Amino acid sequence: MNPGQIILEGSLLIAIPLSLLAGVITFISPCVLPLVPGYLGYVSGTAAPKSRVLAGSALFVLGFTTVFVSLGVLAGTAGLLFLARNPWIQAVLGGLVVLFGLAMVGQFGFLQKTLKLQVSPRVGLAGAPLLGVVFALGWSPCIGPTLSAVLVLASDTSDPVRGGILATFYSLGIGIPFLLIAAGFSWATKSVGFVKRHIRGFNIFGGSVLILIGLLMVTGLWGRIMLWIQEVSGGFQLVL
Repeated sequence: MNPGQIILEGSLLIAIPLSLLAGVITFISPCVLPLVPGYLGYVSGTAAPKSRVLAGSALFVLGFTTVFVSLGVLAGTAGLLFLARNPWIQAVLGGLVVLFGLAMVGQFGFLQKTLKLQVSPRVGLAGAPLLGVVFALGWSPCIGPTLSAVLVLASDTSDPVRGGILATFYSLGIGIPFLLIAAGFSWATKSVGFVKRHIRGFNIFGGSVLILIGLLMVTGLWGRIMLWIQEVSGGFQLVL
């Protein structure tokens, strides 16, 4: 096998859609979705043509993706060094995911504080990547729980490359809806209105998913489910 190839096993193929879902939940959260029009104007300038808006949005997505993937690689490395698959460590990590889920449904106010970095990137394309970095490092109450849960999954892989893959899909979950709106798709804009009207329900759903994953990890069922998937799939592996 070529050294550059990446093997995605059954367990990772389950964690990937969960990471993507976590990104989407982050995007539709009450401290991200309402700010989308402002971000679009900030990264492209006022009265900008659609091509410039889309280019600025792509650079903004690239900025926060760089930060999130770096964190995913670090989490995977930490899992490798500290044996994240140890049952006791898994239970602790699962407890953290439950905590993040509870924070997302409105509990634990200390986890819902926003760290505002004193950085003001330039308006327009040149400042778009830096604005993406600032967005990622802001650790808003909506980014923190979902991102932290993804980083726990990344550490569970005990592999920096796989940790980076999960963080990439998390970034796509945030970035793809952002780019669809920037591209001017009417159905994407209408979907935003629907989400805003039911945003509390989406938050409860997202928090419930995190709580469920955390409980599975605490009880050890997460590892058993991953083993069962491996057995059912006959050791299925996707080679990239």
